Amino acid sequence: MQVLLVEDQPQLAQRMAQGLSEAGFAVEVAANGMAAQRFVESSVYDLVILDVMLPGLNAWTLQQAIRQQGDTPLLFLTTPGGIEDRLRGLELHEDDYLLKPFDDKALVARVKKLLRRERGR
Repeated sequence: MQVLLVEDQPQLAQRMAQGLSEAGFAVEVAANGMAAQRFVESSVYDLVILDVMLPGLNAWTLQQAIRQQGDTPLLFLTTPGGIEDRLRGLELHEDDYLLKPFDDKALVARVKKLLRRERGR
């Protein structure tokens, strides 16, 4: 399974990518929205993990670009205080949220859940 991880904090991105790789996922990492858009335009992913607070191209614009290419499941990462972000995401039809900070096992479980749900469609 191909996963695109869009996270601008290098240490967090590395930790997340390692946990996902150990769980059997092929992971590509983009450090900002512009890099993520290039990945999305050139490859197909089974799931995109998208930090809400990104430098460059914002998560909402990136979400729209991803949705134009299909129904790839999206897992948004946000902070506990980001209620406005979560509400906006719900309005824009995101698939799920994970609040920072989180345990790596919770991330893997959430990814597996989204992929199972997608296969069931």
